[in-house]
Amino acid sequence: MPGFSHALYNLLVWAAQPLLRRKLARRAVAEPGYAVAVPERFGQYTQPAEATSELVWVHAVSLGESRAAAILLNALREALPDVRVLLTHGTATGRAEGAKLLRSGDVQVWQPWDTPAAVQAFLQHFKPRIGLLMETEVWPNLVQQSARAGVPLALVNARLSDKSMRSALRWASLMRPTYAALQAVWAQTEADAQRLRTLGANVRAVTGNLKFDAQPDPGQVAQGRAWRAALQRPVCLLASSREGEEALWLHSVQQHLHLGGVHWLIVPRHPQRVDDVEVLLRHAGLTVSRRSTWGETGPIAHADAPIWLGDSLGEMALYYSLADVALLGGSFEPLGGQNLIEAAACACPVVMGPHTFNFLEAAQQAEQAGAAHRVQDMEMAVQEAQSLAQDPAARQRRAAAALAFSQAHKGAARRVAGLVKEMLG
Repeated sequence: MPGFSHALYNLLVWAAQPLLRRKLARRAVAEPGYAVAVPERFGQYTQPAEATSELVWVHAVSLGESRAAAILLNALREALPDVRVLLTHGTATGRAEGAKLLRSGDVQVWQPWDTPAAVQAFLQHFKPRIGLLMETEVWPNLVQQSARAGVPLALVNARLSDKSMRSALRWASLMRPTYAALQAVWAQTEADAQRLRTLGANVRAVTGNLKFDAQPDPGQVAQGRAWRAALQRPVCLLASSREGEEALWLHSVQQHLHLGGVHWLIVPRHPQRVDDVEVLLRHAGLTVSRRSTWGETGPIAHADAPIWLGDSLGEMALYYSLADVALLGGSFEPLGGQNLIEAAACACPVVMGPHTFNFLEAAQQAEQAGAAHRVQDMEMAVQEAQSLAQDPAARQRRAAAALAFSQAHKGAARRVAGLVKEMLG
């Protein structure tokens, strides 16, 4: 009963609007970006319509997708020098990252909430030439109304886990027509392509993962390596940790700190959690040094603090280059894992937990290449990281394998830019 499913969905998203406004107000307390331009989420815009024509629309919901969009936009602007871009986002970190990508003539707004009225207002106001949805962002009204309005949509760098596929199949009468309404899907891997086809998607190509084409900031890489060279002990990193993982790490590392020999650096995935993580560590009796206090000399002046805390934005290349080995955040709780590709590009070997379904094939390939090692739990990860960090020969082999793995999978951005050019042409 596709009509009934869509009607029920529309009723639910319409009824959720007051809840969304309250959620945005609560989140704005910690992240003021959520208080910016709230009416845009409901289809109300201040941009003059004449300034919004002939735009290529790129939807990058959050931080990771915005970073992937940056890679794609570089390739698109090389292939189409006059392209003007409409960037949409769902999170404050995504919008802040996306703002760095704007050029003269580009436009940035929030993703419309997926009610018929908000989506129609968005499409009528901006009239994009084409829409590129990054990775997983398939919303029923956004997709189906774009098709009715004659706006071709492509799902770019597309990925779909088994868990997400099963969830979508529970709403098959709603989601199958939605995936079928996409003009093209360009999948990261053949496994992603197979799952997307199960949902009725028109998978036209397997292009690889755009994130392999990211180039770590050379200044950050150089700075991190210089700081590392000045230290007497190796550095273990808990990278992009998610809620609950720092407590797991703390429980595990307290059993092994007596081994000594390493510095530990923790970088939470969400910056608004840094203060809470510091409280957790200090309540355990640990001395903590934050990145914001290091200055130009780096952590060497804070070498007596057993724990360092990364509290800066946009410096993961610095942290990976400072580290000898990284534990992959999001993989020790059932959260799907964070992006290990950035670590590999910085020649930082990874120890990952059991939950990597967000980057399933990349994690498997990294493990096969020797760039990553999987363990069952956080305690094993702590032991593995400390052991590797104190074995220079093994560490060097794993670092070389990580860099080689990163280099071997480049090229997706050029392929996708060519496909976009074909759709526009």
